[in-house]
Amino acid sequence: MSTASATATLPAESIAAYRRDGFVHVPDVLDEAGVANARAAAVELSASMESLRYKGEPFTQLVNAWQHDERIRAVTLDPRIAELAEALAGMPLRLWHDQILIKQPQRSTATEFHLDAPYWPHTGARHWLTAWIALVDVPVERGCMTFLPGSHLGDDFVSVDLENATALFDAVPELRWRPRVTVPLRAGDLTFHHGRTAHAATPNLTDQPRVAHAVIYMDAAARYSGAPHVVTDPLGLETGQPFDHELFPRVLEH
Repeated sequence: MSTASATATLPAESIAAYRRDGFVHVPDVLDEAGVANARAAAVELSASMESLRYKGEPFTQLVNAWQHDERIRAVTLDPRIAELAEALAGMPLRLWHDQILIKQPQRSTATEFHLDAPYWPHTGARHWLTAWIALVDVPVERGCMTFLPGSHLGDDFVSVDLENATALFDAVPELRWRPRVTVPLRAGDLTFHHGRTAHAATPNLTDQPRVAHAVIYMDAAARYSGAPHVVTDPLGLETGQPFDHELFPRVLEH
């Protein structure tokens, strides 16, 4: 059975909203069985994979989980999700990486406003986007995301401290005054957001873990910039080289 439900459609209004705002909510993308399988796999992997540590560890972060579990692989390489992503981006995409993101109950911290793409070793990329899939219900108090609509249309390209609440606004002061849109999700829902859309996530104040799976896509024409990154460091890529490697498949051709 497909992990994506038959109700996963993308009307023209959703594409327009994504391109205007830099994010869009798509409900009911995973069916109940797909959610249960992926959630079980994520929890199991959190006990066996090493988390990518970040300072105070605002979340458990398991990178390239699709390489370690067939249930996660089925979500990461799901062609329906990739089709939605390419419809939004309007160009061919390839997988950059996936990651399981778990905010532990009662002790996680906020993930402060930031852009994703500045952390990545890409050059010549015209687009990036993340499918952020809720594997449990994610109300505001469990760690859902807030976006700054239209922030992806600016020229700013800065990486900041994810635990500093003012870092992005100190670097790009005009973003401080943008309206903020918070998007709680039901299990099986996802949001897509552009790699340059400013976003944040609240801490998990509930008694249950917040479990999510993010599938990150990049422009298929992107090339390696030579900058260090945990995904590319072991691969021996040369600066300027296309991401023509089994870790970065064109999902729709896989």
